[in-house]
Amino acid sequence: MFLGDVSGWSHCGDMSQYDVAVIGGGAAGLSAALVLARAGRAVVVVDAGSPRNAPATRMYGYLSRDGFSPRELLLVGRGEVERYGGEIVHGTATAARVGGDTAFLVALADGSELSARRLVVTTGLRDELPDIPGLRDRWARDVLHCPYCHGHEVRGRRLGVLGGTPGAVRFAQIVRQWTDDLVYFTPAGQLTALERTQLQARAIGVVEGTVDSLVVDDDQLVGVQLQDGCVVPRDALFVPPRFVANGDVLMSLGCRTDAQGWVTTDPTGHTSVPGVWAAGNVVDPRAQVITAAGAGSAAAIAVNAHLVDDDVRRAVHDYERGLPHTATEHDHPSITDPKETP
Repeated sequence: MFLGDVSGWSHCGDMSQYDVAVIGGGAAGLSAALVLARAGRAVVVVDAGSPRNAPATRMYGYLSRDGFSPRELLLVGRGEVERYGGEIVHGTATAARVGGDTAFLVALADGSELSARRLVVTTGLRDELPDIPGLRDRWARDVLHCPYCHGHEVRGRRLGVLGGTPGAVRFAQIVRQWTDDLVYFTPAGQLTALERTQLQARAIGVVEGTVDSLVVDDDQLVGVQLQDGCVVPRDALFVPPRFVANGDVLMSLGCRTDAQGWVTTDPTGHTSVPGVWAAGNVVDPRAQVITAAGAGSAAAIAVNAHLVDDDVRRAVHDYERGLPHTATEHDHPSITDPKETP
């Protein structure tokens, strides 16, 4: 039995109920919805329409879809989910609460809400970048964050890594795999003797100072300018961003987090709140598109098994009381605006 209440929420007593609400319409969410829709579940995907990789024109490392457009992947995925009867709702989920012993209520930014027996949260993360002029404008073009996603496309060129954050030296050693011409930019006085030796041993140049801006010519990155006016020619710059989970819905449910503030799950994606799963970048900042899709699929299989257990419990309850029960009977799913309900 789920614990909690929805006191203070305005909601419709006869609201139709989905089996599963998937919050987030990226690779993880659509993959989960596809598996569940194919299992005959009434599924809705709430999609805010702001995927993390929106600035990227291509994605790489996804078997059979290498070089595919991220936007096209989502369009195809939505169509596949809808083909099996899943619904796509364009909107932003702002919070969720437990609405009785078998349902969750999800509030949307437009004031509407929906009800579901289980939740899968796949709301991803956002990249917080250093406040350097021009950095955001070049993001996912020639300012990059993942060498496994984009390293091959800039291999052998003049690359840079923006340091100054924990793990940045190790990150530079990984980027070195793709070029013999790599410069590590770091604030003065931050490198340890061991780190400096490791960088020198692999012929990674070290530039100490404050990065002031990027130099762009003809819509191409051509250099990194320091505060003292010095320009270091570079063709692409790798920047380890700060990952921030889009975890408002999970936080509103009271999901347990680790010491770094990330929501914890079991291997299937089940959170500490019974009936709530999470998958993709919202719980795994290092997940690539293909990894996130796989996690969404695994979560969906676990969710369906959880629902089957609930279906069995309900059927036995009805059977022992001589009540009719139809296992495949579902309410017609809908989104209800409480302001329009008499």
